[in-house]
Amino acid sequence: MKAREFWLLFSPSLVVMVGLLVLPLVRTLQWSVEDVRYGSPGTFVGLANFAAALSDARFGRAVLFTVVVTVVTTAVLLVLGYLIAIGVNRLTTSRPLVLGIMLVSYVLPNLVGAVAYSWLFDDNFGGLVNRFVGLLGGSEVLWFTDQVPNAVVVVSNTVWHMLPFAMLIVLAGLQSVPTELREAATIDGASSFQTHLRVIIPTMRGVLGFVTLISIMDVLRMFDNLIPLSPQAAAIGNESIMMYVYSVAFADGAQDLGLGSAINVLTIGLILVMLVPFIRGIFKEAKVAR
Repeated sequence: MKAREFWLLFSPSLVVMVGLLVLPLVRTLQWSVEDVRYGSPGTFVGLANFAAALSDARFGRAVLFTVVVTVVTTAVLLVLGYLIAIGVNRLTTSRPLVLGIMLVSYVLPNLVGAVAYSWLFDDNFGGLVNRFVGLLGGSEVLWFTDQVPNAVVVVSNTVWHMLPFAMLIVLAGLQSVPTELREAATIDGASSFQTHLRVIIPTMRGVLGFVTLISIMDVLRMFDNLIPLSPQAAAIGNESIMMYVYSVAFADGAQDLGLGSAINVLTIGLILVMLVPFIRGIFKEAKVAR
């Protein structure tokens, strides 16, 4: 492709990316060092916003909760996504039907899916999970007001929502593994478990790294699903970073855009720190492929 044709095709996307990504990022960086209120110009305060955020115990709890949910959710997505992809890969005529059913949770708007998911734990809407716990002889579980049970609800909902995506990407990776490698492992006497552990998983390491990367970015930015799933998030310590930003900069008459922007900058740094190992792995895979 000639350079002129390339820029002709690429320039519209570049304009959109600059308008929706670069300019907001520049403004966020600017506001993070200013005391900014709605309708008034900001005044430079240096690193005061960052100091206020890092000294706030509520922000620390939000970071801890978000990181724990991210790590647990990503691990569960990788394991379940891989296992389900193996099963789906063995299907023939029923594969499109199974994939269509599984994709329902992913194509639903996150907030709509979270509201419907919360009904499983809410006695006002049937509370099927509570009934099942009662049949097993368990006591009542306060899913929305106790920290650990509520965290279980949040993690399970996030897994339910993102599992189809993880499964589809892993399924594509499984189908790209050369048949010759599997046959060679079988001839060498490797069991099914050994074949997956020693042959298939190393071959699709880049695919698994991509799933991990996308999952971390999505879970770290969770916000809207917590509204129905964790209505008392701040009180019980299950507030995500994005929900904390919303409460600081927008909710209940709050107007501290500078502090909210500083928290966003810190969040970007946290995301980069958690993604660096996987980004390096993907680049190594690309170099090996060349």
